[in-house]
Amino acid sequence: MAITNPDNEKKRAAQEALKYVNTGMVLGLGTGSTAKHMIRGLGAMVSQGLQVKGVPSSERTANLAKELGIPLTTLELAPQLDLTIDGADEFDPKLRLIKGGGGALLREKILAHNSKMNIIITDSSKAVRQLGKFKLPLEIIPFALQSILVELQEMELRPVLRRSSKGIFTTDENNYILDISVYEWDNLNELNRQLIAIPGIVETGLFLETTDLLIMGKGNSVVELQK
Repeated sequence: MAITNPDNEKKRAAQEALKYVNTGMVLGLGTGSTAKHMIRGLGAMVSQGLQVKGVPSSERTANLAKELGIPLTTLELAPQLDLTIDGADEFDPKLRLIKGGGGALLREKILAHNSKMNIIITDSSKAVRQLGKFKLPLEIIPFALQSILVELQEMELRPVLRRSSKGIFTTDENNYILDISVYEWDNLNELNRQLIAIPGIVETGLFLETTDLLIMGKGNSVVELQK
C-alpha cells in the first residue's frame, strides 16, 4: 500500500515541479509549507549552477530564498515572470483554488497574474469536490474593518478576523485578513465579483482561472492535472 504521508507528498510534488525550471528563468516563489520544499530544492539547484532569479510572494519566502542563495528581483525590474510555483489550501476538479492560509494571497495573486505559466503543488489532502471547507481568506484595509464585517454578516458569510499570538494578524502589506464561509455558494465567480466590489476588500483567496498545471503528490507518486 502506498504511503499517505502529507509531507512526503508535498516533497514529491515540489521535486516534480522543479523539472519545469530552466536556467535563465525569472520565477515567482510561492509561500507555505509545500512551497518551502520547492524553494529548498531550487536552492540546491542554484548551488549546482542553475541561473535563475526569484520574485518572492512574502517576506518569509524572501528570507528563506536569501538563506539558500537564490538571487531575488522585483516585479518592477521583471514585470513578466516565466513561471510561478505555489501551493494551495484547496483545489476542486476544475483546478479552482482557495489560497491564503498563510496570509500571502495578495502578492500570490499578483505573481500568478503576471506569470506565463502557473504550477500549483499540493499533497492529496487538498483535493475536494467543492471548495469551501477551508475558510476563504479576504485581505482587507484596516480602515474599513467594521463596515466590511457588517456587510459580510448580512451576506451570511460569517466573517472572522484572523489573529495571531501577537494580536490581529497583519499581512506584508499591513492589511488584515477576514476568513469567511463560502461552502454553500455555488457560483464562485459571482461571489468573487461581489466581494471585490465591496470598498476596502483588496483581494480574495479565490484563484479561479490561474492554474495551468497542478502537481499533486499521492502516496509515493505524483499526479499531474490540467484543465
